[in-house]
Amino acid sequence: QLQLVESGGGLVQPGGSLRLSCAASGFTLDYYAIGWFREAPGKEREGVSCISAYYADSVKGRFTISRDNAKNTVYLQMNSLKPEDTAVYYCAADRPADLRGCPLPGGYWGQGTQVTVSS
Repeated sequence: QLQLVESGGGLVQPGGSLRLSCAASGFTLDYYAIGWFREAPGKEREGVSCISAYYADSVKGRFTISRDNAKNTVYLQMNSLKPEDTAVYYCAADRPADLRGCPLPGGYWGQGTQVTVSS
Protein backbone atom coordinates (compact mmCIF):
# COMPACT_ATOMS: atom_id res chain seq x y z
CA GLN A 1 0.00 0.00 0.00
CA LEU A 2 1.38 3.37 -1.06
CA GLN A 3 1.17 5.80 1.81
CA LEU A 4 2.50 9.09 3.19
CA VAL A 5 2.18 9.76 6.91
CA GLU A 6 2.86 13.16 8.42
CA SER A 7 3.72 13.79 12.06
CA GLY A 8 5.18 16.50 14.25
CA GLY A 9 2.41 19.06 14.28
CA GLY A 10 1.13 20.71 17.41
CA LEU A 11 0.59 23.92 19.32
CA VAL A 12 3.53 26.31 19.55
CA GLN A 13 3.97 29.90 20.65
CA PRO A 14 4.94 32.61 18.16
CA GLY A 15 8.68 32.51 17.56
CA GLY A 16 8.83 28.80 18.33
CA SER A 17 9.88 25.87 16.18
CA LEU A 18 8.47 22.57 14.97
CA ARG A 19 9.79 19.83 12.74
CA LEU A 20 7.33 17.97 10.58
CA SER A 21 8.07 14.51 9.24
CA CYS A 22 6.62 12.74 6.22
CA ALA A 23 7.31 9.01 6.08
CA ALA A 24 6.65 7.13 2.86
CA SER A 25 5.79 3.46 2.62
CA GLY A 26 5.18 1.30 -0.40
CA PHE A 27 7.35 3.42 -2.69
CA THR A 28 10.73 5.14 -2.72
CA LEU A 29 10.74 8.89 -2.46
CA ASP A 30 14.03 9.16 -4.38
CA TYR A 31 12.24 9.12 -7.71
CA TYR A 32 9.46 11.55 -6.88
CA ALA A 33 8.90 15.28 -6.67
CA ILE A 34 8.12 15.90 -2.98
CA GLY A 35 6.64 18.88 -1.29
CA TRP A 36 4.90 20.36 1.71
CA PHE A 37 1.62 22.20 1.33
CA ARG A 38 -0.68 23.85 3.83
CA GLU A 39 -4.31 24.77 4.06
CA ALA A 40 -5.56 27.39 6.48
CA PRO A 41 -9.25 27.87 7.33
CA GLY A 42 -10.98 29.80 4.57
CA LYS A 43 -7.92 29.76 2.32
CA GLU A 44 -6.82 27.69 -0.63
CA ARG A 45 -4.14 25.07 -0.27
CA GLU A 46 -0.73 26.57 -1.01
CA GLY A 47 2.71 25.19 -1.69
CA VAL A 48 5.12 25.81 1.17
CA SER A 49 8.33 24.09 0.12
CA CYS A 50 9.49 21.38 -2.27
CA ILE A 51 12.61 19.27 -2.35
CA SER A 52 13.59 21.08 -5.57
CA ALA A 53 14.53 23.98 -3.22
CA TYR A 54 11.31 25.88 -3.82
CA TYR A 55 10.10 27.98 -0.89
CA ALA A 56 7.06 30.21 -0.72
CA ASP A 57 8.05 33.84 -0.12
CA SER A 58 6.21 33.82 3.19
CA VAL A 59 8.49 31.09 4.63
CA LYS A 60 11.87 31.85 3.05
CA GLY A 61 14.60 32.08 5.67
CA ARG A 62 12.41 30.40 8.31
CA PHE A 63 11.56 26.94 6.90
CA THR A 64 13.95 24.29 5.63
CA ILE A 65 13.05 21.13 3.74
CA SER A 66 15.30 18.08 3.89
CA ARG A 67 15.21 14.36 3.24
CA ASP A 68 16.67 11.19 4.68
CA ASN A 69 16.79 8.61 1.91
CA ALA A 70 17.70 5.81 4.31
CA LYS A 71 14.50 6.46 6.26
CA ASN A 72 12.44 7.30 3.16
CA THR A 73 11.34 10.42 5.02
CA VAL A 74 11.11 14.11 4.24
CA TYR A 75 11.22 16.81 6.90
CA LEU A 76 10.12 20.41 7.22
CA GLN A 77 11.97 22.37 9.88
CA MET A 78 9.91 25.42 10.79
CA ASN A 79 11.53 28.19 12.82
CA SER A 80 10.35 31.64 13.91
CA LEU A 81 6.77 30.52 13.56
CA LYS A 82 4.05 33.12 13.18
CA PRO A 83 0.30 32.94 13.82
CA GLU A 84 -0.25 33.12 10.06
CA ASP A 85 1.59 29.80 9.71
CA THR A 86 -1.36 28.11 11.42
CA ALA A 87 -2.76 25.51 9.03
CA VAL A 88 -3.03 21.83 8.28
CA TYR A 89 0.24 20.79 6.67
CA TYR A 90 0.32 18.05 4.05
CA CYS A 91 3.14 16.31 2.28
CA ALA A 92 2.74 15.13 -1.28
CA ALA A 93 4.71 13.13 -3.82
CA ASP A 94 4.30 12.66 -7.55
CA ARG A 95 6.47 11.68 -10.50
CA PRO A 96 5.61 14.63 -12.71
CA ALA A 97 6.37 18.01 -11.24
CA ASP A 98 5.19 21.54 -11.92
CA LEU A 99 7.46 24.44 -12.90
CA ARG A 100 8.53 24.87 -9.27
CA GLY A 101 9.60 21.24 -9.08
CA CYS A 102 6.64 20.50 -6.79
CA PRO A 103 4.33 17.48 -7.05
CA LEU A 104 1.10 17.89 -8.96
CA PRO A 105 -2.28 17.67 -7.14
CA GLY A 106 -3.03 14.21 -8.53
CA GLY A 107 -0.17 12.44 -6.73
CA TYR A 108 0.07 10.85 -3.31
CA TRP A 109 -1.00 12.88 -0.29
CA GLY A 110 -0.77 12.33 3.42
CA GLN A 111 -3.62 12.87 5.85
CA GLY A 112 -2.22 16.14 7.16
CA THR A 113 -0.96 17.37 10.51
CA GLN A 114 -2.28 20.42 12.35
CA VAL A 115 0.10 23.26 13.19
CA THR A 116 -1.25 25.97 15.47
CA VAL A 117 0.82 29.01 16.34
CA SER A 118 -0.72 30.92 19.20
CA SER A 119 0.15 32.48 22.52
